[in-house]
Amino acid sequence: SWQRWFYQEQEMRGLNGGDVAMKNIETVKKLEALNDFVVKFANVNGTGSSSANALFVKAIFRMGIPVSPRNIFPSNIQGLPTWYEVRICEKGYLGRRGGGSDIMVSVNPQSIAKDILDVTPGGYFIYDSTKPLDKKLQRNDIHILPIPLMEISMREYTDPRQRQLFKNVIYIGALAALIDIEFEVLTTLIADQFKGKEKLIAPNVHALELGYQYAKDTFQCPLGLRVKRCDKVGDRILIDGNTACGLGAVYGGATVAAWYPITPSTSVVDAFEKYASRLRVDAGTGEKNFAIMQAEDELSAMGMVIGANWNGARSFTATSGPGVSLMSEFLGLAYFAEIPTVLIDVQRSGPSTGMPTRTQQSDIISAAYASHGDTKHVLLFPATPKECFDMTADAFDLAEQLQTPIIVMTDLELGMNDHLSPPMHWDDKRSYKRGKTLNAEQLDKIEKFGRYLDVDGDGICYRTIPGTHPSKGSFFTRGTSRDAYAVYTEDGDKYVENMERLIRKFETAKQYVPAPELYKQHDNATYGILFFGTSTEASLEAIDVLAEDGIRLNALRIRAFPFNKAVDDFIARHEKVFVVEQNRDAQLRTLLMAENDVSPQQMIPVLNYDGMPITAQQILRKIRGHLQPATVTPIRKSV
Repeated sequence: SWQRWFYQEQEMRGLNGGDVAMKNIETVKKLEALNDFVVKFANVNGTGSSSANALFVKAIFRMGIPVSPRNIFPSNIQGLPTWYEVRICEKGYLGRRGGGSDIMVSVNPQSIAKDILDVTPGGYFIYDSTKPLDKKLQRNDIHILPIPLMEISMREYTDPRQRQLFKNVIYIGALAALIDIEFEVLTTLIADQFKGKEKLIAPNVHALELGYQYAKDTFQCPLGLRVKRCDKVGDRILIDGNTACGLGAVYGGATVAAWYPITPSTSVVDAFEKYASRLRVDAGTGEKNFAIMQAEDELSAMGMVIGANWNGARSFTATSGPGVSLMSEFLGLAYFAEIPTVLIDVQRSGPSTGMPTRTQQSDIISAAYASHGDTKHVLLFPATPKECFDMTADAFDLAEQLQTPIIVMTDLELGMNDHLSPPMHWDDKRSYKRGKTLNAEQLDKIEKFGRYLDVDGDGICYRTIPGTHPSKGSFFTRGTSRDAYAVYTEDGDKYVENMERLIRKFETAKQYVPAPELYKQHDNATYGILFFGTSTEASLEAIDVLAEDGIRLNALRIRAFPFNKAVDDFIARHEKVFVVEQNRDAQLRTLLMAENDVSPQQMIPVLNYDGMPITAQQILRKIRGHLQPATVTPIRKSV
């Protein structure tokens, strides 16, 4: 067999413990699975591998198989190791599986030692054998598949850049043979990608063929792990959350974006610019009906957003944790002066610079109470790209209805990775909700306009756009204390009256924000589980695994802060509630304790904060560790 040849070849070269390896060839467990395994690519950042890896994901997607890719990349521009992890799961579990890789494609000498250790026993390690594998790295419990990628590429191509780029396409071709990807799907994708650049189609297809034929001639294909066309994708699409947010901002009516670039939020405004350039251009004159301003820092970006919204535009910015810290002062101004504002916070690992290319849900407290003094901000927690689109668009309505900052809380996992998502829809008959905004005719009927007068008792006052009326309405605003008619005052009673009205408004917000979503409901369940955002997929998978073992949990997904009564009722119905989140300090649990007066003993934190997305296995370990041992079945090795 090819394995026997490989070990003999390595032994002759003195590169491995041949005798030991030979004895283990026949006893190596072979992983076998159909449409249910993890493939991981180990590349060098900046070498063009992302296009090839994306081609692999799209091929699985086109075959109707649910797939969830994750880009694990360093915070430098070029040169350091990067990984691309792809979970293939016909059952539709889209969270990160964890527990190692079933197939590792390693083409980076820097990380090869780590990569080979990451392979699940019985799995497959594919590497560029142009240079031999160090004998110290050998493992006898996995299958090693050497492919001389660079050697093939150098033989076929003369241009150094082409050699590097096509080496990536060659390993995709080899994978197609090894796991049974339909080759026609790959060639169709190549044709689609290079439509209008037809000269590039033939060499890319040739590179695929080189890898495919080498694998067919050298190995027994397909492997125990393979894919087969099915129909489990439906009408879902592959899209990242940042792109969905940018598109949602366009449909939500945004015409102004002010920002300062920061990973992982930069592509939000990039997407807004791309879609606005198509959808916000005057058909007659060709003039752009939108403005994008790159500020000198995050604080000034938020100031521009507040100014634009004050003057009647729909404006937003996007940032991450460090930016939220810098924007806090102006967020307090928008809260106190009651100016509609939209912020998209794509969270990353903190504090300080932290791990800028790793994910967390660690801005919950800082965003909810951003600024000094007593502030409370409305937070939205999308879990899918579709919700990124919907909640971003809705945020502009909410900001104007509530006259306050609305913060959309995504994270790197959702924002920068492609996800299988329901398609996005928009009702062309939908009109924007401008809230309690008076026009000139309405102002004429008012004897005296009170900008901070609570006419309806819901804490939301009436406002105007500057210049609506020649003599009535608002013409300036301030962040200092004032009375109901916007007259400056340091009267303590007036200040308290205003602050209590702001609390009434925050209570009113509970009627406007998205309601939580109930999942599993069992009348006799004594335990519940709460989760939000990108903790959702792993939590739902863990619930299914527990149910198979007879352990039933009721589940609720929180979609917004402030928390409405449904959250209180859910917690009250259960003896204990597990709260799943991705930060060290259990920030959502802390918020529930502070805002809803929930006993800390009733809520059990389930936490992950290593910078990688939480997995069902991690959730299961915590829940099983807490439940009575007599009721627990040992955790399954693969989920």
